[in-house]
Amino acid sequence: MIAAETAQGHPQRWERGEVAKDARTGRVGRVMGHVGPRYQLRPLNGGKEWEAELEHLTPAMQSDALSGAVAEANAHAVRGI
Repeated sequence: MIAAETAQGHPQRWERGEVAKDARTGRVGRVMGHVGPRYQLRPLNGGKEWEAELEHLTPAMQSDALSGAVAEANAHAVRGI
């Protein structure tokens, strides 16, 4: 990860394209941008963006990213998308 980290191990700033986990919701997404401390994330397989506060974002582990991608694919299959 390129971002500088705080004492808690959380980055002070996320770069566009990085994969992060929203600890509040458990969702994993790609950082699309931010306005102040609110970051916009998009599901890894595309879909509607959501916002997350900086303090809720953690680096996504490879297993988080895979789980998030599988969950999104399953959701699309159930909805018939």
